[in-house]
Amino acid sequence: MLHDLINTLLDWIESLGYFGILIGLMIEVIPSEIVLGYAGYLVSQHSISFVGAFLFGLVGAVAQQWILYAIGYYAGRPFFEKYGKYIKIKPKHLDLAEQWFQRYGDGIVFTARFVPVMRQVISVPAGIARMSFWRFTMLTGIASVPWVLLFVYLGRSLGDNWQNIDEKAAPYVQPAILIAIALLIVYVVYKLLKRRGKSL
Repeated sequence: MLHDLINTLLDWIESLGYFGILIGLMIEVIPSEIVLGYAGYLVSQHSISFVGAFLFGLVGAVAQQWILYAIGYYAGRPFFEKYGKYIKIKPKHLDLAEQWFQRYGDGIVFTARFVPVMRQVISVPAGIARMSFWRFTMLTGIASVPWVLLFVYLGRSLGDNWQNIDEKAAPYVQPAILIAIALLIVYVVYKLLKRRGKSL
């Protein structure tokens, strides 16, 4: 049943072309890597262009974070405490994201994008804290570029075998996560040293 649902959604994405990619990423009923991988497959079939798939994929990825940011901005934490389970945002993840944001500043919006789970949740405290929308968009967009580019590229390379994208992406994603964690540590240390320098 789940397989049929995914196929139906992918057919719907294909019928809408670029806007199907954008909307599919915005609502993320199915994981973004599947949507982007399928976009890459469509590129291999010459249904859409690589540049178009990348651009609409990037806008869709950022737009999804705009939604979370807006909910945080206008509805605040109570919304996520009540409805977060429906969009896979748990209170413990939200607690951690808020702690990171309050302790290390809005630059964490960029570094957290490369950390599993946190890459979605960090948009919520950004909205609650009324972070500058344009700075939020810039940091989110820059951090989303490698993710979108990787999966569209792999989907195109795999062609008819695009459904094996998770296996193909693993050698790229795992080192990327380690590098991201290293960058996160460097950023945290920098913020702590900067704060300590001000207190002296």
